[in-house]
Amino acid sequence: MKTFSKEEIQSTDKIFRLNLVNSVSGYKSANLIGTKGKHGENLAIFSSVVHLGANPALLGFIMRPASVPRNTLTNMKQTRSFTINSISEEIIEKAHYTSANFEVGISEFSECKLTPEYFVDCQSPFIQESKLKMAMKLEQIIDIELNDTMLIIGSIENIYVDEAALTDNGQLDLNALSTVAISGLNRYHRVQEIANFPYARATELPHF
Repeated sequence: MKTFSKEEIQSTDKIFRLNLVNSVSGYKSANLIGTKGKHGENLAIFSSVVHLGANPALLGFIMRPASVPRNTLTNMKQTRSFTINSISEEIIEKAHYTSANFEVGISEFSECKLTPEYFVDCQSPFIQESKLKMAMKLEQIIDIELNDTMLIIGSIENIYVDEAALTDNGQLDLNALSTVAISGLNRYHRVQEIANFPYARATELPHF
Protein backbone atom coordinates (compact mmCIF):
# COMPACT_ATOMS: atom_id res chain seq x y z
CA MET A 1 0.00 0.00 0.00
CA LYS A 2 1.35 3.42 -0.99
CA THR A 3 1.88 5.81 1.92
CA PHE A 4 1.95 9.62 1.81
CA SER A 5 3.18 11.47 4.89
CA LYS A 6 1.94 14.97 5.67
CA GLU A 7 5.30 16.33 4.52
CA GLU A 8 5.18 14.36 1.26
CA ILE A 9 1.64 15.56 0.53
CA GLN A 10 2.69 19.18 1.07
CA SER A 11 5.84 18.93 -1.06
CA THR A 12 4.39 17.05 -4.03
CA ASP A 13 3.47 18.63 -7.36
CA LYS A 14 0.58 21.11 -6.93
CA ILE A 15 -1.77 19.41 -9.43
CA PHE A 16 -1.02 15.96 -8.04
CA ARG A 17 -1.70 17.23 -4.50
CA LEU A 18 -4.98 18.89 -5.53
CA ASN A 19 -6.19 15.72 -7.22
CA LEU A 20 -5.10 13.43 -4.39
CA VAL A 21 -6.57 15.45 -1.51
CA ASN A 22 -9.80 16.15 -3.40
CA SER A 23 -10.23 12.41 -4.01
CA VAL A 24 -9.57 10.94 -0.56
CA SER A 25 -12.93 12.03 0.87
CA GLY A 26 -14.69 9.73 -1.60
CA TYR A 27 -17.83 10.40 -3.60
CA LYS A 28 -19.36 13.84 -3.06
CA SER A 29 -22.64 15.46 -3.99
CA ALA A 30 -22.79 17.37 -7.26
CA ASN A 31 -24.74 20.62 -7.20
CA LEU A 32 -25.01 23.90 -9.03
CA ILE A 33 -25.54 27.03 -6.95
CA GLY A 34 -27.45 29.85 -8.57
CA THR A 35 -27.30 33.50 -7.52
CA LYS A 36 -28.12 36.90 -8.95
CA GLY A 37 -26.54 40.27 -8.21
CA LYS A 38 -25.93 43.66 -9.77
CA HIS A 39 -23.85 42.06 -12.55
CA GLY A 40 -26.55 39.53 -13.45
CA GLU A 41 -27.05 35.80 -13.00
CA ASN A 42 -24.30 33.49 -11.82
CA LEU A 43 -24.00 29.70 -11.69
CA ALA A 44 -21.22 27.66 -10.08
CA ILE A 45 -20.63 23.96 -9.45
CA PHE A 46 -19.90 22.76 -5.89
CA SER A 47 -19.04 19.32 -4.52
CA SER A 48 -19.13 20.30 -0.84
CA VAL A 49 -22.85 20.71 -0.09
CA VAL A 50 -23.66 18.88 3.16
CA HIS A 51 -26.61 18.34 5.48
CA LEU A 52 -26.27 20.33 8.73
CA GLY A 53 -29.61 19.63 10.40
CA ALA A 54 -33.29 18.94 9.81
CA ASN A 55 -34.86 21.19 12.45
CA PRO A 56 -34.36 23.83 11.21
CA ALA A 57 -33.51 22.48 7.77
CA LEU A 58 -29.95 23.64 7.11
CA LEU A 59 -27.40 22.92 4.40
CA GLY A 60 -23.83 24.13 4.16
CA PHE A 61 -21.03 24.28 1.62
CA ILE A 62 -17.43 25.41 1.50
CA MET A 63 -16.44 28.59 -0.32
CA ARG A 64 -12.83 28.94 -1.38
CA PRO A 65 -10.77 31.96 -0.24
CA ALA A 66 -12.02 35.36 -1.39
CA SER A 67 -8.53 36.36 -2.53
CA VAL A 68 -10.03 36.56 -6.03
CA PRO A 69 -13.56 37.71 -6.93
CA ARG A 70 -16.20 35.15 -5.94
CA ASN A 71 -19.39 36.12 -7.71
CA THR A 72 -21.44 33.53 -5.83
CA LEU A 73 -20.32 34.96 -2.50
CA THR A 74 -20.81 38.57 -3.57
CA ASN A 75 -24.33 37.91 -4.84
CA MET A 76 -25.34 35.96 -1.74
CA LYS A 77 -24.22 38.77 0.52
CA GLN A 78 -26.22 41.27 -1.52
CA THR A 79 -29.49 39.31 -1.62
CA ARG A 80 -29.16 36.77 1.27
CA SER A 81 -30.52 34.33 -1.32
CA PHE A 82 -29.23 31.41 -3.40
CA THR A 83 -30.46 28.18 -4.97
CA ILE A 84 -29.06 24.65 -4.88
CA ASN A 85 -29.75 22.51 -7.95
CA SER A 86 -28.83 18.82 -8.24
CA ILE A 87 -26.94 17.60 -11.29
CA SER A 88 -28.25 14.70 -13.33
CA GLU A 89 -26.52 12.68 -16.04
CA GLU A 90 -28.21 14.70 -18.75
CA ILE A 91 -26.44 17.94 -17.81
CA ILE A 92 -23.07 16.87 -16.36
CA GLU A 93 -20.95 18.31 -19.17
CA LYS A 94 -22.75 21.67 -19.08
CA ALA A 95 -22.57 21.69 -15.28
CA HIS A 96 -18.84 20.94 -15.25
CA TYR A 97 -17.96 23.86 -17.50
CA THR A 98 -19.64 26.38 -15.22
CA SER A 99 -16.36 26.12 -13.28
CA ALA A 100 -14.55 28.00 -16.06
CA ASN A 101 -13.25 31.45 -15.15
CA PHE A 102 -15.77 33.67 -16.93
CA GLU A 103 -15.53 37.45 -16.77
CA VAL A 104 -17.81 39.28 -14.34
CA GLY A 105 -21.14 39.91 -16.06
CA ILE A 106 -20.87 36.83 -18.29
CA SER A 107 -23.62 34.39 -17.32
CA GLU A 108 -22.76 30.70 -16.99
CA PHE A 109 -26.38 30.01 -17.88
CA SER A 110 -25.98 31.41 -21.38
CA GLU A 111 -22.41 30.17 -21.91
CA CYS A 112 -23.16 26.61 -20.79
CA LYS A 113 -26.65 26.44 -22.32
CA LEU A 114 -28.62 25.95 -19.11
CA THR A 115 -32.02 27.56 -18.59
CA PRO A 116 -32.67 29.94 -15.67
CA GLU A 117 -36.11 29.90 -14.10
CA TYR A 118 -37.64 31.79 -11.19
CA PHE A 119 -40.21 30.80 -8.60
CA VAL A 120 -42.23 33.07 -6.34
CA ASP A 121 -40.42 34.62 -3.37
CA CYS A 122 -36.90 33.67 -4.53
CA GLN A 123 -34.60 36.29 -6.04
CA SER A 124 -32.06 33.74 -7.25
CA PRO A 125 -32.32 31.66 -10.44
CA PHE A 126 -33.02 27.94 -10.47
CA ILE A 127 -31.98 25.59 -13.28
CA GLN A 128 -34.96 24.45 -15.29
CA GLU A 129 -33.18 21.22 -16.27
CA SER A 130 -32.49 20.20 -12.64
CA LYS A 131 -34.82 17.57 -11.12
CA LEU A 132 -34.19 18.56 -7.49
CA LYS A 133 -33.78 22.20 -6.47
CA MET A 134 -33.96 24.26 -3.32
CA ALA A 135 -34.52 27.91 -2.52
CA MET A 136 -32.05 28.90 0.17
CA LYS A 137 -31.73 31.81 2.59
CA LEU A 138 -28.21 32.77 3.63
CA GLU A 139 -28.01 32.43 7.42
CA GLN A 140 -24.35 32.50 8.42
CA ILE A 141 -20.81 32.67 7.06
CA ILE A 142 -18.16 31.05 9.24
CA ASP A 143 -14.53 31.89 8.48
CA ILE A 144 -12.12 28.97 8.63
CA GLU A 145 -8.80 30.53 9.58
CA LEU A 146 -6.71 27.43 8.82
CA ASN A 147 -6.99 27.93 5.06
CA ASP A 148 -9.06 31.12 4.60
CA THR A 149 -12.09 29.21 3.32
CA MET A 150 -15.64 29.83 4.52
CA LEU A 151 -18.49 27.58 5.60
CA ILE A 152 -21.65 29.02 4.06
CA ILE A 153 -24.82 28.03 5.94
CA GLY A 154 -28.25 28.40 4.46
CA SER A 155 -31.77 27.45 5.51
CA ILE A 156 -34.09 25.67 3.10
CA GLU A 157 -37.01 27.87 2.12
CA ASN A 158 -38.55 25.59 -0.51
CA ILE A 159 -37.82 22.19 -2.05
CA TYR A 160 -38.84 21.36 -5.62
CA VAL A 161 -38.48 17.71 -6.63
CA ASP A 162 -39.75 15.39 -9.33
CA GLU A 163 -42.64 13.49 -7.70
CA ALA A 164 -41.42 10.17 -9.07
CA ALA A 165 -38.45 10.37 -6.69
CA LEU A 166 -40.41 11.00 -3.48
CA THR A 167 -41.01 7.90 -1.34
CA ASP A 168 -43.79 7.43 1.21
CA ASN A 169 -41.46 7.99 4.17
CA GLY A 170 -39.93 11.18 2.75
CA GLN A 171 -36.65 9.72 1.51
CA LEU A 172 -35.68 10.68 -2.02
CA ASP A 173 -34.85 8.04 -4.61
CA LEU A 174 -31.81 9.71 -6.15
CA ASN A 175 -31.58 6.97 -8.79
CA ALA A 176 -34.95 8.08 -10.12
CA LEU A 177 -33.44 11.55 -10.60
CA SER A 178 -30.34 10.22 -12.42
CA THR A 179 -28.31 12.11 -9.80
CA VAL A 180 -24.54 12.01 -10.26
CA ALA A 181 -21.71 12.18 -7.75
CA ILE A 182 -18.25 13.73 -8.01
CA SER A 183 -14.87 12.35 -6.98
CA GLY A 184 -11.82 14.54 -7.11
CA LEU A 185 -12.23 17.66 -9.20
CA ASN A 186 -13.57 16.36 -12.49
CA ARG A 187 -14.68 12.71 -12.31
CA TYR A 188 -18.43 12.06 -12.37
CA HIS A 189 -20.18 8.86 -11.32
CA ARG A 190 -23.57 7.20 -11.57
CA VAL A 191 -25.32 6.57 -8.25
CA GLN A 192 -26.60 3.04 -7.64
CA GLU A 193 -28.39 1.96 -4.47
CA ILE A 194 -27.01 -1.34 -3.16
CA ALA A 195 -28.74 -1.63 0.24
CA ASN A 196 -31.54 -0.15 2.36
CA PHE A 197 -31.29 -0.98 6.06
CA PRO A 198 -33.71 -0.19 8.90
CA TYR A 199 -32.86 2.34 11.61
CA ALA A 200 -29.94 0.84 13.58
CA ARG A 201 -30.67 -0.16 17.20
CA ALA A 202 -28.16 -1.85 19.51
CA THR A 203 -30.86 -4.30 20.59
CA GLU A 204 -31.67 -5.36 17.03
CA LEU A 205 -28.30 -6.22 15.52
CA PRO A 206 -28.34 -8.82 12.74
CA HIS A 207 -26.20 -11.99 12.91
CA PHE A 208 -23.11 -10.80 11.01
